[in-house]
Amino acid sequence: MLDANIKTQLKAYLDKLVHPIELVASLDDSAKSAEMRALLEDIASYSPKVALLENGCDARRPSFSVGRVGQPARIRFAGLPMGHEFSSLILALLQASGYAPKLDDGQIAQARAIRGEFRFETYISLSCHNCPDVVQALNTLAVLNPGIQHVMIDGALFQDEVEARQIMAVPTAYLNGEVFGNGRMGIEEILARIDTGAEARVAARLAEQAPYDVLVVGGGPAGAAAAVYAARKGIRTGVLAERFGGQVMDTLAIENLISVPHTDGPKLARALEEHVREYDVEILNLQRAEALMPGEAGGLHEVRLANGAVLKAKSVILATGARWRELNVPGEREYRGKGVAYCPHCDGPLFKGKHVAVVGGGNSGVEAAIDLAGIVGHVTLLEFGDALRADAVLQSKLHSLANVTVIKSAQTTEITGADGKVNGLAYTDRRTGQAQHIALQGVFVQIGLLPNTDWLKGVVKLSRYGEIEVDAKGQTNVPGILAAGDCTAVPYKQIVIAMSEGAKAALAAFDHLIRAAVPFGG
Repeated sequence: MLDANIKTQLKAYLDKLVHPIELVASLDDSAKSAEMRALLEDIASYSPKVALLENGCDARRPSFSVGRVGQPARIRFAGLPMGHEFSSLILALLQASGYAPKLDDGQIAQARAIRGEFRFETYISLSCHNCPDVVQALNTLAVLNPGIQHVMIDGALFQDEVEARQIMAVPTAYLNGEVFGNGRMGIEEILARIDTGAEARVAARLAEQAPYDVLVVGGGPAGAAAAVYAARKGIRTGVLAERFGGQVMDTLAIENLISVPHTDGPKLARALEEHVREYDVEILNLQRAEALMPGEAGGLHEVRLANGAVLKAKSVILATGARWRELNVPGEREYRGKGVAYCPHCDGPLFKGKHVAVVGGGNSGVEAAIDLAGIVGHVTLLEFGDALRADAVLQSKLHSLANVTVIKSAQTTEITGADGKVNGLAYTDRRTGQAQHIALQGVFVQIGLLPNTDWLKGVVKLSRYGEIEVDAKGQTNVPGILAAGDCTAVPYKQIVIAMSEGAKAALAAFDHLIRAAVPFGG
């Protein structure tokens, strides 16, 4: 079941088990049950602290629970936790045995103090790089709090449930039978949502913060670089992030970050945060900025948050990044997560054997079509222009695939659906003006990015595309307010460029502070 390298790693991890654990399997005569039995037998053979029982009574088969001997099991896996989820299995084994989770004392205390019964179910695909964060966060909470249970469900294996619940995007989490959330969620966000009163406590704490010398708004590559360069100057630095890591968290393969031949978005995001935490930087995660109020000459700038708190700073670096551009056609928002998707790597397996469309003929769109072609029954790629815009090598690969159709000069006009899910896409042939309709089950939107600058209109100068206008130092038209990364008008939206722009903005902010009348440190 496991190759030699994984077996060696697994044995090393199992040596760290604290207390004996039980794996209780619910199996049948299927091939997947046989695979699960082989996996669990391998695990049990590597440590005397692991016992395997096959007397499980779970209705989902194959599945198994993980729990400490003598205690009710609160973690279950419905499906084989391989691929991206193998790390979730390892952590579940360790933490169920009593191995301490890597959380700060405040988070552990908060998790243990929550009262109530919380039954979580998370539908995943094994190719989804966002899913493990949700699975691992909920498993950890289940270990810490006896009122919390969690089961990971492989959507490709339990397609009857996926169909019944009309799940067409992963990860999708349910709480006590109702949809709890879609997409990546970390333990901080989950705790904030199930811990009543947490938001008010956070707002009160933030409101008491002393002014920052530099406040970075955004936690992606640009924001992380800005924070590191500012902190290295010995000045009071804070990072305000709606989600630390930013859009990088949704990027699968990264192969153009100089000196790092291969990595992925979540791994890079973790490295960014670890680097920032090496310095005396206050990270204010899961906080959304709603308004920026520039100070008078030499005065403090203010950033108002969604929770009502107001942060003050002598200089502000805007590194809010960008988000997926939407089609803005009828049906797109209505069927988001019900057939409309933006991540082919995450959601592609849910469309196995089905007909899907990819809208967008740039590199992202063509790469998505190529990836999906290996999973789905048929891919129709629609490009607004008269020619695809992707690199020649990608176009060559695309045209070699038998189950891909390319339609050019196509203006998408509507995403249609019935019974709560997508059933087709309407478009206009721009050459003839004729309306067309394609029957399909999924639409993947890959048409570029929009800067996250809506909240800055009328505050700093924006381009006609909504990007922040900056000079060679990253300075905006407002003294003491700088910007960096994908939210700016700087050309070529690349991670390495965002990092360099963030560093440059931090150096410029320090230069501004040197010349400002207000001394450092408050």
